[in-house]
Amino acid sequence: MFKCNNLFDNPNMKQIAAAGTVKVFEYQRDLSVTPQTAISAYYSAQMNVRVRQVLIELNGNPWTLQAGAMQWMGGNIQMSSGVKGVGDFLGKAISAKATKESAAKPEYNGYGLLMLEPTYKHILLVNVEDWGGMVLQDGLFLACESKIQQKVVARSNLSSAALGGEGLFNLCLNGSGIAVLESPVPREELIEFELDNDEIKIDGNMAVAWSNTLQFTVERSSKSLIGSAVSGEGLVNVFRGSGRILMSPL
Repeated sequence: MFKCNNLFDNPNMKQIAAAGTVKVFEYQRDLSVTPQTAISAYYSAQMNVRVRQVLIELNGNPWTLQAGAMQWMGGNIQMSSGVKGVGDFLGKAISAKATKESAAKPEYNGYGLLMLEPTYKHILLVNVEDWGGMVLQDGLFLACESKIQQKVVARSNLSSAALGGEGLFNLCLNGSGIAVLESPVPREELIEFELDNDEIKIDGNMAVAWSNTLQFTVERSSKSLIGSAVSGEGLVNVFRGSGRILMSPL
C-alpha cells in the first residue's frame, strides 16, 4: 500500500483528458524557473507550451510502452521486455528499422500506478476499435493496452512511398483498447474526416493517422499534366474507401 501526495491534489497539475484507466495531466505553470528563464517560461505558458504527463492505473491489465517512456511506477508492477525469444526479437528489430519505432517495447503488468515521462507534445487518447485498424505516422506511438495488436503495414504501391513523403512502412494498431499518442498538434486543431466509400486528397504529408481500411496512393491533382501544372499542386496524397483520417492543418 502506498500513498501519493501532491499529485491528484496539486493545484498546478490539471487533468485535461481521461479514457478508461488513463489520465492526462498538464502543468499550468513552470515553477522551476530562474530569473534568466522566467520570461521564456511565462510566454511559453501563454502560448500553450506546457509540460504534460500520462498516468496509467494498472488493474491487472498489461500495457505496452515506447522504450524509455516510463518515469516512475508504484505498486506490485512487473516489467518484461515484450520480446518472446530470438526470432521475435529479430522480427521486431526489422519492423523497428522500417517504422523508426523502438525494437523492444516493454510491457508493464500488475496493480498500481505507472507515470510516463513528461513531454511538451500534445497527448491523444484514442479507442483503436473505432478505427478498424489505425495506421500511425512515425513517432506518434507512446503507449497502448497490450491486448492491442501491433503490426507493420506497407504501402499499396511504391509511388505512395517515394512521392507521398509518408515512408514505405508504418505502425498499425489493431483490436480494441486505448492507445496513447504523442502529437505535435493539439486535438483541437486536428481535422477528422469520416469517409463512406469516398475519397480525400491532401497536398503533403499532413495526415497523422488513418484507418487501415483506406487505400492510400499518390496521384496527380488533375488527370492531365497541364492541369496539374496550372493548379500548382502537382502530386497529392489520395485516401479512398471507408474509414477515418486525422489531419493536421499546420
